[in-house]
Amino acid sequence: MKRFFIPAFAILATAGLVIAAEVKSGLSAGESPAAFNVKDITGPSKGKSLCYRCQYGAKPVTTIFTREITPELAALVKEIDTAVGANKDKNHKAFLVLLTDDADAGAKQLEKLAAEQKITNVPLTIYDGIAGPEKYKISKDAAVTVLQWNKMRVQSNHAFDSAKLTGEQVKAVTADTAKLFN
Repeated sequence: MKRFFIPAFAILATAGLVIAAEVKSGLSAGESPAAFNVKDITGPSKGKSLCYRCQYGAKPVTTIFTREITPELAALVKEIDTAVGANKDKNHKAFLVLLTDDADAGAKQLEKLAAEQKITNVPLTIYDGIAGPEKYKISKDAAVTVLQWNKMRVQSNHAFDSAKLTGEQVKAVTADTAKLFN
């Protein structure tokens, strides 16, 4: 029995490490975000294709890349929306990018999200393709990737393997928002 117990424990411990491993996705700190186009679904350019990275320039920006809209993701978007509203004097900007192969279904999801959460400061957009913009290195294993940059340099990167974010994960992202203005 002891011989079986020790190998089984080792396998379970190793599996725990794999499950706890952090997903790597997106640009690293110090890298410069590249231009890419999205279709604006709820923002000031609703219905148009544009480059928010270009439009926001060197301002402090939070960008959320996701492949799925969940209640937990909605909570994160609401937190970022509130942070952007509170930091208008510091020119804080943000946008959400839904990575999808079904733009029509995605647009309906984003319109629903905006209405239910009363999102007013964060344009909700669609990128055509689940892989995302190539230069952003969005991992196929990441359900959510949050990049924050200022003066065209990434300052923080958060990647999650599930769009069912915990309260602690949402707090970690929003805590980094305050660092954008330093």
